[in-house]
Amino acid sequence: MTLDTPHPGKTASDSAERTYATVNPYTGETLREFPALDSAEVIPTVERAHQAYLAWRERPVAERAAVVRRAGELMLERTDELAALITLEMGKLRREARGEVALAASILAYYGEQGPGFLEPEALPVERGEAAVVHAPLGVLLGIQPWNFPLYQVARFAGPNLVVGNTVLLKHAEICPQSALALETLFRDAGAPEGVYTNLFLKISDVETVIAHPAVQGVSLTGSERAGASVAEIAGRHLKKCVLELGGSDPFIVLDAPDLDRTVKAAAAGRLGNTGQSCIAAKRLMVVDGLYDAFVEKLGQAFAALHPGDPADPATRLGPLSSERAARDLHAQVQDAVQQGATVVTGGGRPDLPGAFVDATVLTGVRPGMRAYSEELFGPVAVVYRVADEDEAVALANASAYGLGGAVFCSDPERARRVADRLDSGMVWINHPTSSQADLPFGGVKNSGYGRELSRMGMFEFTNRKLVRTLPAGGGVGRVAG
Repeated sequence: MTLDTPHPGKTASDSAERTYATVNPYTGETLREFPALDSAEVIPTVERAHQAYLAWRERPVAERAAVVRRAGELMLERTDELAALITLEMGKLRREARGEVALAASILAYYGEQGPGFLEPEALPVERGEAAVVHAPLGVLLGIQPWNFPLYQVARFAGPNLVVGNTVLLKHAEICPQSALALETLFRDAGAPEGVYTNLFLKISDVETVIAHPAVQGVSLTGSERAGASVAEIAGRHLKKCVLELGGSDPFIVLDAPDLDRTVKAAAAGRLGNTGQSCIAAKRLMVVDGLYDAFVEKLGQAFAALHPGDPADPATRLGPLSSERAARDLHAQVQDAVQQGATVVTGGGRPDLPGAFVDATVLTGVRPGMRAYSEELFGPVAVVYRVADEDEAVALANASAYGLGGAVFCSDPERARRVADRLDSGMVWINHPTSSQADLPFGGVKNSGYGRELSRMGMFEFTNRKLVRTLPAGGGVGRVAG
């Protein structure tokens, strides 16, 4: 199988297994390397996780939730350490790295507090006796997580599943091994017994071995379409459930703007957060004709004001991409569009600096046939389209193969909701860039994957929703179907 792609699912090449390594994207310097898990150790590691599951599922849910809640508390206590690791390994601006720590901690706190209530049996109305659905754990789960949010992605997978009573094997991305180890330490320090949460420096060639193991009951992947298709094929062959959060090319639709400056600011924030390396970034901006020229001018000015620098410096507003390869790939997508006639409003190149930098870029005139029209742009590049009305905006938004998130900006709430209802996406935010929080479901449709994480829904993707039907003893037998 392959998970190779410039999207956050990227972990290794097709041709060779690579070691897990911290490579500072600001300098290109390799700082630490870690060997992959020996293939002979894979099955014993899975079996330890299974033995841990047999005990973990018997612990009262309140005790399991307390461990997850404590992990969230420790995460906040270690904010400086964890934020520094994120910045070092994938280049996230330090203030954004601290924000990610806070978000991940809030998810663990949410499930630590609300999870036991979510797992209460659900009574069903029946004519005789009683019926209820109980939410039981499944077993060992494999999580394959990306580099762009090294803590947040893991928290939204591991938090609810540990409360449910599942145990977790976590294969993190190759470029953030120290973040991966820090998470394993954090859960252990929070009280998770050995085998309940296990970090795996897993070779790509050993992923199928894990999924195929009888003790493993499901796999959750955040990454590219290519990685998702590969994992889904393996999971399907072995009759294992999977949840996939894949790429996105989210529309950002502007129907009117009583305060254009604020709308442009929201568009810039929605596109440039995490240096544009977010599946739910506002990648395709669709602006009605009457606002288009002024919007493009102001957005270009906002992007042009960003100067690259050290992501650890609080003054920096444009950090590097996660790797030199990611920077090269994004720049190639921009060049392809320009060579076919797209207009560069600002940016378009790469700064004359060491590190994986790409200019903050605004493109217009992007048309079908250009890579920038159909591919996900995973970095600080915005494409702006002129649309006549909401019908054209919806048609353009839905023309994408992706369907993760979207945003609609409009002063008329009814009109905005009408447009939101017509968008083929898993999430729509009105008058705010697409975002994420613990108590809201997260996931997409079409090539953006399937399944939901976060909120109450996130508790039940990997549970056995078991019917328990009770009838009075000695009451006879009615019709049996099946």
